[in-house]
Amino acid sequence: MPNHMQDKEMVNDVLSMINSSLTNYATVISQSSNQQLRQTLQQIRNSDEQFQWQLYQMAEQKGFYKSAAQASSQEIQQVKGQIS
Repeated sequence: MPNHMQDKEMVNDVLSMINSSLTNYATVISQSSNQQLRQTLQQIRNSDEQFQWQLYQMAEQKGFYKSAAQASSQEIQQVKGQIS
């Protein structure tokens, strides 16, 4: 059981770091005026997003991460109405 907890903590730490990096990429990309730099950062971000998704799926399968409950149709419509 102790190894399971260490694995869970490591995976959640990596997910947290990747999520933070993805936020930072968005900021840097939006502020970059060099097209080549923008494209390079977008490629790195896309790669990190793919890795984050794969790690998230593995974490969820192993029970390391529990997703929030799915929103109901009514909740989705309420949010759509608020942002429209």
